[in-house]
Amino acid sequence: DFDASVHEVRWTRDSQRLFFTVEVEGTKQVYTSSLDDPRAVAVTRGRHELSGLAVAPDGKTLYALRATTERPAEIVRIDVADGAIEPLTDLNGDAFRDLELPSVEAEWFDTEDGQRVHAWIVKPPGFDPQRRYPLILYCQGGPQSMVGQWFSYRWNFHLMAAKGYVVAAVNRRGLPGFGQAWNDAISRDWGGKAMQDLLTVVDALQQRPFVDAKRTAAVGASFGGYSVYWLMGNAGDRFACMIAHCGVFNLESMYLSTEELFFVDWDLGGPFWASPEVAESYRRFSPHRYVQNWRTPLLVIHGERDYRVPYDQGLQAFTAAQLQGCDSRLLTFPQEGHWILRPQNAVLWQREFFAWLDRYCGDGARAEEAK
Repeated sequence: DFDASVHEVRWTRDSQRLFFTVEVEGTKQVYTSSLDDPRAVAVTRGRHELSGLAVAPDGKTLYALRATTERPAEIVRIDVADGAIEPLTDLNGDAFRDLELPSVEAEWFDTEDGQRVHAWIVKPPGFDPQRRYPLILYCQGGPQSMVGQWFSYRWNFHLMAAKGYVVAAVNRRGLPGFGQAWNDAISRDWGGKAMQDLLTVVDALQQRPFVDAKRTAAVGASFGGYSVYWLMGNAGDRFACMIAHCGVFNLESMYLSTEELFFVDWDLGGPFWASPEVAESYRRFSPHRYVQNWRTPLLVIHGERDYRVPYDQGLQAFTAAQLQGCDSRLLTFPQEGHWILRPQNAVLWQREFFAWLDRYCGDGARAEEAK
């Protein structure tokens, strides 16, 4: 009756007890279960993500990596009896000692169908509620991977906030950590309730006095890139600009070119000719069907060695934006795949990412609008 997925299962030396990690409402915690007491019982709590789990020989102590939105992973020791977490390393301490950190808050938003959606709201260092800040909607990929307390070297909420943006990272339908029904809700409904969850959060935040609604951007990769392309054609005038990295644009051509057929067979219901119902689902949920509505400036980023969401998806989206007269830019990485892994490429990625955001949502954009 434990409504969650478990990871990193570890036995104690005597094989009487298990420890494992579990996604819990935007965090990742350690749980335990034993032969004597087969329930799943929480060992840890708190706003963090624990991974790399190792069990000491006596079974009373655990070791793990702990990361948060603000800080990359450090090694910690966990006391099983009381869940106390003791830092063992501070390899990044010198780099962080003089930094002003953003604030990270969990919020829940009511959806139109009576559900509640969780989001991490990240505010700039020295946040002033009397100011009006630009807003970034972060669209998660996966599509079944939680927006947790990880520290990403590319999708870095800390850095976005440090640049003066409020960030909304939404755990929309389809993500683990909120029960299996919520996790399953994305399959065969890509453009449905998950997209409404994103818009629910954006609409609520655009009403806040500290958010400048006219300077709102949407960004994301993979399924997050799909979300951006979908919102391009279905979100009206909510956004000032968009950034899609390795996003799915055309479901039919994606199906016939991806190396991950087992996934699209499961999540989309098989090939688009499988049945009239599946064909209709492809038609309803493919972003390329809504290009006639595209007006928003769009930055497309893609790796030419991406076999998960092949490179042509980005080319199609960029061509569509150009033909629609959208201000648009294409950034390609000939040696990269679905992820940007080379350090110098990552630097270029960040420069282009923030240049595009600042062009339409930065202080310069606000000054232009005031004129």
